[in-house]
Amino acid sequence: MAQLRILVTGSTGFIGSALGPFLAAGGHRVTRLVRTLPRRGKGEVQWGPETGFVDTARLEGLDGVVHLAGENIATGRWTAEKKAMIRDSRVDGTRLLCDSLTRLKQPPKVLVCASAIGYYGDRGDELLTEESASGTGFLAGVCREWEAASKPAEQKGIRVVHLRFGMVLSPSGGAMAKLLPPFKKGLGGVLGTGRQYVSWIALDDLLGVIAHVLTTEMLQDPVNAVAPNPVTNREFTRTLGRLLGRFTLLPMPAPAARLAFGEMADEVLLASQRVQPTRLLATGYCFRYPDLDGALRHLLEC
Repeated sequence: MAQLRILVTGSTGFIGSALGPFLAAGGHRVTRLVRTLPRRGKGEVQWGPETGFVDTARLEGLDGVVHLAGENIATGRWTAEKKAMIRDSRVDGTRLLCDSLTRLKQPPKVLVCASAIGYYGDRGDELLTEESASGTGFLAGVCREWEAASKPAEQKGIRVVHLRFGMVLSPSGGAMAKLLPPFKKGLGGVLGTGRQYVSWIALDDLLGVIAHVLTTEMLQDPVNAVAPNPVTNREFTRTLGRLLGRFTLLPMPAPAARLAFGEMADEVLLASQRVQPTRLLATGYCFRYPDLDGALRHLLEC
């Protein structure tokens, strides 16, 4: 595989901090788009999403861009201010980045933009593919705007892929890092009815998916970044508890979840999304961890 020069936004986040070393280990040159430059360092370019600044002169010659930057949706209650930050960091940041890429003399060939399966809303046990319609709710609306913000790049002829992430599993960050402490103490339990579907992906596979998408020219538009075997929240809870050797007898009923987390409970914790990675499978991506038991055994080293 030829060496590519790849720009990564959100490079200090949970996924971005793993992606940079992963791509570098594959022989690619990684440039980080960062808000501040403590030193005018090699491999770093500055931007300011809040001010509209991008140092475009230093972005010439890119082969691809992976855009991961955005406000964390799972920290704090969704106040009006928090919701505005979630939306603006994704929609305005994506629009600024894409506008900047279109002004380059040599635009990159591919732009991989993070999105989320929140696009589909709460859909019960309906089997969802990339062809499924968008749902309702705050996150679905944000995802629609988020994906639409890349239109300038598409019009410029850049191949744009919207990676709709499911729950990314790793003990180093994300939802799993928050679940492990209470589960290890025997305080884990199902959320709500436990019948809602959880579409997940191991971090190792997500990194592989990003590399696959960067180099698979037939992939564009939405791509579901989830493992092929979603599980219910009850199955997820039982599997994690069994592998940790802990009881999972303390459920959190839906009213308690709403009291604790507000609107986020219905859109993130209690929503059901049974999603399939149809386009990844059709283009030959081979999941290292297609089943939850194997993924968690690997991540927990058990």
